[in-house]
Amino acid sequence: VRFHNGEPFDAQVAKWNLERAMGEGTVNPHPEYFRGIQNIDIIDTDTLRVVLKEVDALFIAHMAEGDAVMLPMKSYESAKSNPIGTGPFRFVEWVRGDRVEMRRFDGYWDPALPYLDRVTFKFIGDTSAQIAALKAGDIDVIGYIGAPESVIALSKDPRFKVFAGSTTGEVIMSTNNKTKPFDDVRVRQAMAYAIDRQTVVDLVMFGYGTPIGSHWSPSTPYYVDLTDRFSYNPEKARELLKAAGFPDGFDATIKLPAIYSYSKRAGEVIADMLGKVGIRLKIEIVEWGQWIDRIFKKREYQLTMIGHVEAWDIGIYANPDYYFQYDSQAFRDAYAKALKAPNEEEKAQWFGRCQEIIADDAVNGYLFSVSGLPTMKKKVMGWWENYPTVALDCTRVWLEK
Repeated sequence: VRFHNGEPFDAQVAKWNLERAMGEGTVNPHPEYFRGIQNIDIIDTDTLRVVLKEVDALFIAHMAEGDAVMLPMKSYESAKSNPIGTGPFRFVEWVRGDRVEMRRFDGYWDPALPYLDRVTFKFIGDTSAQIAALKAGDIDVIGYIGAPESVIALSKDPRFKVFAGSTTGEVIMSTNNKTKPFDDVRVRQAMAYAIDRQTVVDLVMFGYGTPIGSHWSPSTPYYVDLTDRFSYNPEKARELLKAAGFPDGFDATIKLPAIYSYSKRAGEVIADMLGKVGIRLKIEIVEWGQWIDRIFKKREYQLTMIGHVEAWDIGIYANPDYYFQYDSQAFRDAYAKALKAPNEEEKAQWFGRCQEIIADDAVNGYLFSVSGLPTMKKKVMGWWENYPTVALDCTRVWLEK
């Protein structure tokens, strides 16, 4: 296996990458993935042995994510603007704000792949503009469509096809657990009872989604269906609000990211549902940069709505400094046991328990698992119908003549 620049990818390079990710001063966004490594031993040119301090059920999964990407030792410093990897396509050009050009890598370890000679990734932020480009023939595929209402017409057009497959993503109504009155579990549970998730899917996503009861996608292993934990029951919601000291309800603000077309629609639907039990929501639309700064970093919010797309990310609930500000020793203990589980049975038991704890605590409003809705010309073949990870994999894609 060789990098696109001809450098060999071997055990020495892999060891160097892991040591760099786990070392002091690392800029890796998830250094915790590597902290459990005790020793890294080179067995031979193509074999590396990684010894962990203790069992970590997700270590292999994390090593397959982008945070564990392997870079060549001699040119890693230029990776930000000129990435070099070992994949089926090599980087050619990045026109900022417009496109990334990729070409077939003839030195790929599987000489039969990829099928395509060239791939261009276009940056088109507006869904209407994406669809216009598809209809005009300027692009062949829209990898993700954030406006499901657009899919209905496209699915009826004989020139195109739409896949309503699964993803690892969950859309949630994120809740600041340290801000009053949401620091009271009864208030959070009341909101859970007040939201009819299937109606949210039908009205907001036009049926393209699956209701969820916790922070776990149905397509991810060890999923537990907890949608009946807080079945729609507005009367129960009112009882909980009264018990929490809010017989007449209260006012609150939900800040919605402008980047997602569904968020405003979802905010309006949920505001109507919560309003019926006395929780009067003011909707505030914020630009993406503001959302990252004010909500994700500074936690200046009560409620918001966002999609969490990574598989296996339930571990964020073990971090009390995460933007939910959820602090539960019970969850941390269960998550630690899940990570150390020695077999599949115990993994399922403890990951299931993790899902139950945050569902019972109603940490967030768990709404639905999304469908990526990849939409493309009929001639595009081999595209993923289901997205098991956050990627647009073109390795086995081809164009039918």
